[in-house]
Amino acid sequence: MSCSYGDKKCTSVYLIRHAEKIRTDKNVKDPLLNKNGLLRAQKWSEIFEKTEIDKILSTNTKRTISTVIPTSDKKQLKIEIYKPEDISYEVFLKENKGKKVLIVGHSNTIPETTNVLIKNKFYNQIEDNNNSNLYFVNICDGIISHELLYYPMEGQITKDSI
Repeated sequence: MSCSYGDKKCTSVYLIRHAEKIRTDKNVKDPLLNKNGLLRAQKWSEIFEKTEIDKILSTNTKRTISTVIPTSDKKQLKIEIYKPEDISYEVFLKENKGKKVLIVGHSNTIPETTNVLIKNKFYNQIEDNNNSNLYFVNICDGIISHELLYYPMEGQITKDSI
């Protein structure tokens, strides 16, 4: 998924939404991942296993951090906490030029962040039941490319299978 052209270093950004969360108590503001979410967190670590990653950013919620812990552990990378509303994307791109960064966020922040990086309002908010999107942005010598990949989960736990 990453690329470079000759001796030019490209910046690659991978963006995912947190995995499935517990929804039984609407009063809980920071829910944990449910069983499917824990399975998906493992799945993301498998998907990123052969992908070089230099930095991992996550919002400061249990569900985003838990989503990326398996990847962080495999890559032996510290999870850096960020606030989407506080990022200067110009500074972010300068500081991460030539790096591969994984960002974990939410149904509204991930498409919004992707749109800022590609300088185009292309992606809409993620549907509430969709935790399968992987947004990929590659910036190489000012040329921006992007794609949306979809990784559905096989073997999800349903009420019928419990």
